[in-house]
Amino acid sequence: MNAEKIYEQIQNAKLKAGRTDKISFVAVSKTRTVDEMKEAEKFSCIDFFGENRVQEAETKRASYGASRLQWRLIGHLQANKARKAAELFDTIDSIDTPELATRLNRIAGELGKVIPVLIEVNTSGEINKSGVSPENFSQLLDSVIQQENLKLEGLMTVGPLTNNESEIRRAFASLRELEENARVKSGLSLPVLSMGMSDDFELAILEGSTMVRIGTLLFGPRDYSNKN
Repeated sequence: MNAEKIYEQIQNAKLKAGRTDKISFVAVSKTRTVDEMKEAEKFSCIDFFGENRVQEAETKRASYGASRLQWRLIGHLQANKARKAAELFDTIDSIDTPELATRLNRIAGELGKVIPVLIEVNTSGEINKSGVSPENFSQLLDSVIQQENLKLEGLMTVGPLTNNESEIRRAFASLRELEENARVKSGLSLPVLSMGMSDDFELAILEGSTMVRIGTLLFGPRDYSNKN
Protein backbone atom coordinates (compact mmCIF):
# COMPACT_ATOMS: atom_id res chain seq x y z
CA MET A 1 0.00 0.00 0.00
CA ASN A 2 1.53 3.28 -1.19
CA ALA A 3 0.02 5.73 1.32
CA GLU A 4 3.28 7.29 2.48
CA LYS A 5 4.61 7.69 -1.07
CA ILE A 6 1.34 9.33 -2.15
CA TYR A 7 1.44 11.64 0.85
CA GLU A 8 4.95 12.68 -0.13
CA GLN A 9 3.71 13.45 -3.66
CA ILE A 10 0.89 15.52 -2.16
CA GLN A 11 3.37 17.51 -0.09
CA ASN A 12 5.68 18.03 -3.07
CA ALA A 13 2.81 19.29 -5.23
CA LYS A 14 1.75 21.62 -2.41
CA LEU A 15 5.30 22.95 -2.15
CA LYS A 16 5.40 23.48 -5.92
CA ALA A 17 2.17 25.47 -5.67
CA GLY A 18 3.63 27.59 -2.88
CA ARG A 19 0.99 26.45 -0.42
CA THR A 20 1.15 25.73 3.31
CA ASP A 21 -2.46 24.69 4.01
CA LYS A 22 -3.60 21.13 4.72
CA ILE A 23 -4.69 18.88 1.87
CA SER A 24 -6.94 16.04 3.01
CA PHE A 25 -6.33 12.50 1.73
CA VAL A 26 -9.47 10.46 1.00
CA ALA A 27 -8.91 6.72 0.53
CA VAL A 28 -11.39 5.70 -2.18
CA SER A 29 -12.48 2.30 -0.96
CA LYS A 30 -14.98 1.33 -3.67
CA THR A 31 -14.77 -2.47 -4.26
CA ARG A 32 -12.10 -2.81 -1.54
CA THR A 33 -12.48 -5.28 1.28
CA VAL A 34 -12.87 -4.34 4.92
CA ASP A 35 -9.43 -5.85 5.57
CA GLU A 36 -7.88 -3.57 2.93
CA MET A 37 -9.62 -0.57 4.44
CA LYS A 38 -8.40 -1.42 7.93
CA GLU A 39 -4.86 -1.63 6.58
CA ALA A 40 -5.28 1.84 5.02
CA GLU A 41 -6.57 3.24 8.29
CA LYS A 42 -3.22 2.44 9.93
CA PHE A 43 -1.62 5.26 7.91
CA SER A 44 -2.01 8.53 9.79
CA CYS A 45 -1.79 10.53 6.55
CA ILE A 46 -5.19 9.17 5.42
CA ASP A 47 -8.07 11.35 6.62
CA PHE A 48 -11.27 9.78 5.24
CA PHE A 49 -12.80 6.81 3.47
CA GLY A 50 -14.65 7.61 0.24
CA GLU A 51 -17.39 5.24 -0.92
CA ASN A 52 -19.29 5.40 -4.19
CA ARG A 53 -22.28 3.16 -3.50
CA VAL A 54 -24.73 3.29 -0.62
CA GLN A 55 -25.46 -0.45 -0.58
CA GLU A 56 -21.78 -1.41 -0.59
CA ALA A 57 -21.03 1.02 2.23
CA GLU A 58 -23.94 -0.32 4.27
CA THR A 59 -22.49 -3.84 4.12
CA LYS A 60 -19.02 -2.64 5.04
CA ARG A 61 -20.09 -0.44 7.94
CA ALA A 62 -22.07 -3.30 9.43
CA SER A 63 -18.88 -5.35 9.78
CA TYR A 64 -16.16 -2.70 10.08
CA GLY A 65 -16.53 -1.72 13.70
CA ALA A 66 -15.04 1.42 15.23
CA SER A 67 -12.95 3.66 12.99
CA ARG A 68 -11.00 6.87 13.46
CA LEU A 69 -11.94 7.84 9.90
CA GLN A 70 -15.15 9.48 8.76
CA TRP A 71 -16.94 8.00 5.74
CA ARG A 72 -17.77 10.25 2.79
CA LEU A 73 -20.21 9.43 -0.03
CA ILE A 74 -18.37 10.53 -3.17
CA GLY A 75 -20.52 8.75 -5.76
CA HIS A 76 -23.79 9.81 -7.37
CA LEU A 77 -26.70 9.64 -4.93
CA GLN A 78 -30.06 8.45 -6.20
CA ALA A 79 -32.99 10.13 -4.49
CA ASN A 80 -34.48 6.80 -3.36
CA LYS A 81 -31.30 6.06 -1.40
CA ALA A 82 -31.08 9.44 0.31
CA ARG A 83 -32.40 8.20 3.66
CA LYS A 84 -29.96 5.33 3.89
CA ALA A 85 -27.11 7.64 2.83
CA ALA A 86 -28.08 10.13 5.54
CA GLU A 87 -27.96 7.34 8.10
CA LEU A 88 -24.65 5.84 6.94
CA PHE A 89 -22.36 8.68 5.90
CA ASP A 90 -20.68 11.45 7.85
CA THR A 91 -20.54 13.68 4.75
CA ILE A 92 -22.26 13.59 1.36
CA ASP A 93 -20.08 15.05 -1.37
CA SER A 94 -22.34 14.67 -4.40
CA ILE A 95 -25.31 17.04 -4.14
CA ASP A 96 -26.20 17.80 -7.76
CA THR A 97 -29.85 18.91 -7.88
CA PRO A 98 -32.12 21.17 -5.83
CA GLU A 99 -34.55 18.26 -5.51
CA LEU A 100 -31.90 16.06 -3.90
CA ALA A 101 -30.90 18.87 -1.55
CA THR A 102 -34.51 19.39 -0.46
CA ARG A 103 -35.11 15.68 0.06
CA LEU A 104 -31.90 15.19 2.02
CA ASN A 105 -32.67 18.23 4.17
CA ARG A 106 -36.07 16.83 5.08
CA ILE A 107 -34.60 13.44 5.95
CA ALA A 108 -31.82 14.98 8.01
CA GLY A 109 -34.42 16.91 9.98
CA GLU A 110 -36.36 13.70 10.64
CA LEU A 111 -33.13 12.08 11.84
CA GLY A 112 -32.31 15.06 14.05
CA LYS A 113 -28.98 15.77 12.41
CA VAL A 114 -27.17 18.33 10.26
CA ILE A 115 -25.31 16.75 7.35
CA PRO A 116 -22.12 18.30 5.93
CA VAL A 117 -22.33 18.32 2.11
CA LEU A 118 -20.46 19.30 -1.01
CA ILE A 119 -21.98 20.37 -4.31
CA GLU A 120 -20.74 18.28 -7.22
CA VAL A 121 -20.11 20.25 -10.42
CA ASN A 122 -19.46 18.76 -13.84
CA THR A 123 -16.72 21.14 -14.97
CA SER A 124 -15.50 18.87 -17.77
CA GLY A 125 -18.80 18.89 -19.66
CA GLU A 126 -18.55 15.13 -20.23
CA ILE A 127 -22.04 13.69 -20.50
CA ASN A 128 -21.16 10.49 -18.63
CA LYS A 129 -20.20 12.41 -15.49
CA SER A 130 -22.51 13.39 -12.65
CA GLY A 131 -22.75 16.90 -11.27
CA VAL A 132 -24.59 20.13 -11.89
CA SER A 133 -23.47 22.13 -14.90
CA PRO A 134 -21.58 25.37 -14.22
CA GLU A 135 -24.48 27.22 -15.84
CA ASN A 136 -26.95 25.82 -13.28
CA PHE A 137 -24.62 25.99 -10.31
CA SER A 138 -25.90 29.29 -8.94
CA GLN A 139 -29.46 27.98 -8.72
CA LEU A 140 -28.30 24.87 -6.88
CA LEU A 141 -26.14 26.93 -4.54
CA ASP A 142 -29.17 29.05 -3.61
CA SER A 143 -31.15 25.90 -2.88
CA VAL A 144 -28.49 24.23 -0.74
CA ILE A 145 -27.74 27.23 1.45
CA GLN A 146 -31.45 27.55 2.25
CA GLN A 147 -31.58 24.03 3.71
CA GLU A 148 -31.25 24.36 7.48
CA ASN A 149 -30.24 20.71 8.00
CA LEU A 150 -27.45 20.75 5.39
CA LYS A 151 -24.07 22.36 6.06
CA LEU A 152 -22.40 23.34 2.81
CA GLU A 153 -18.64 22.92 3.12
CA GLY A 154 -17.49 23.29 -0.49
CA LEU A 155 -17.46 21.86 -4.00
CA MET A 156 -16.35 18.67 -5.73
CA THR A 157 -15.57 17.67 -9.31
CA VAL A 158 -14.09 14.83 -11.35
CA GLY A 159 -11.44 15.83 -13.87
CA PRO A 160 -11.86 15.17 -17.58
CA LEU A 161 -10.77 11.85 -19.06
CA THR A 162 -7.81 13.09 -21.08
CA ASN A 163 -4.03 13.31 -21.03
CA ASN A 164 -4.16 16.99 -21.95
CA GLU A 165 -2.84 18.75 -18.83
CA SER A 166 -4.13 22.14 -19.94
CA GLU A 167 -7.65 20.77 -20.29
CA ILE A 168 -7.47 19.05 -16.90
CA ARG A 169 -6.20 22.19 -15.18
CA ARG A 170 -8.86 24.29 -16.89
CA ALA A 171 -11.60 22.07 -15.42
CA PHE A 172 -10.07 22.33 -11.94
CA ALA A 173 -9.57 26.08 -12.25
CA SER A 174 -13.22 26.41 -13.22
CA LEU A 175 -14.27 24.75 -9.96
CA ARG A 176 -11.96 26.98 -7.95
CA GLU A 177 -13.47 30.07 -9.56
CA LEU A 178 -16.99 28.83 -8.87
CA GLU A 179 -16.09 28.31 -5.24
CA GLU A 180 -14.52 31.75 -4.94
CA ASN A 181 -17.69 33.32 -6.33
CA ALA A 182 -19.88 31.12 -4.11
CA ARG A 183 -17.90 32.16 -1.04
CA VAL A 184 -18.61 35.82 -1.78
CA LYS A 185 -22.27 35.20 -2.60
CA SER A 186 -23.06 32.98 0.39
CA GLY A 187 -20.79 34.43 3.04
CA LEU A 188 -19.73 30.87 3.90
CA SER A 189 -16.09 29.86 4.32
CA LEU A 190 -16.41 26.82 1.99
CA PRO A 191 -13.06 25.30 3.00
CA VAL A 192 -13.34 22.12 0.93
CA LEU A 193 -12.36 22.00 -2.75
CA SER A 194 -12.42 18.28 -3.53
CA MET A 195 -10.73 17.56 -6.84
CA GLY A 196 -7.98 15.29 -8.04
CA MET A 197 -7.76 11.51 -8.21
CA SER A 198 -5.01 8.95 -8.81
CA ASP A 199 -4.13 10.21 -12.30
CA ASP A 200 -4.43 13.96 -11.80
CA PHE A 201 -4.24 14.90 -8.10
CA GLU A 202 -0.95 16.78 -8.48
CA LEU A 203 -2.49 19.04 -11.15
CA ALA A 204 -5.52 19.53 -8.91
CA ILE A 205 -3.30 20.68 -6.04
CA LEU A 206 -1.66 23.21 -8.34
CA GLU A 207 -5.15 24.59 -9.03
CA GLY A 208 -6.14 24.83 -5.37
CA SER A 209 -7.52 21.44 -4.33
CA THR A 210 -7.83 20.97 -0.58
CA MET A 211 -8.97 17.35 -0.78
CA VAL A 212 -7.77 14.56 -3.10
CA ARG A 213 -9.48 11.21 -3.61
CA ILE A 214 -7.06 8.34 -4.21
CA GLY A 215 -8.08 4.74 -4.90
CA THR A 216 -6.11 2.81 -7.51
CA LEU A 217 -2.79 4.44 -6.69
CA LEU A 218 -3.28 3.57 -3.04
CA PHE A 219 -4.72 0.06 -3.18
CA GLY A 220 -3.70 -1.12 -6.64
CA PRO A 221 -5.96 -2.13 -9.56
CA ARG A 222 -9.57 -2.83 -8.63
CA ASP A 223 -11.17 -6.27 -8.73
CA TYR A 224 -14.71 -5.50 -9.84
CA SER A 225 -15.78 -9.06 -9.11
CA ASN A 226 -15.58 -8.19 -5.42
CA LYS A 227 -19.12 -7.16 -4.48
CA ASN A 228 -18.53 -6.74 -0.74
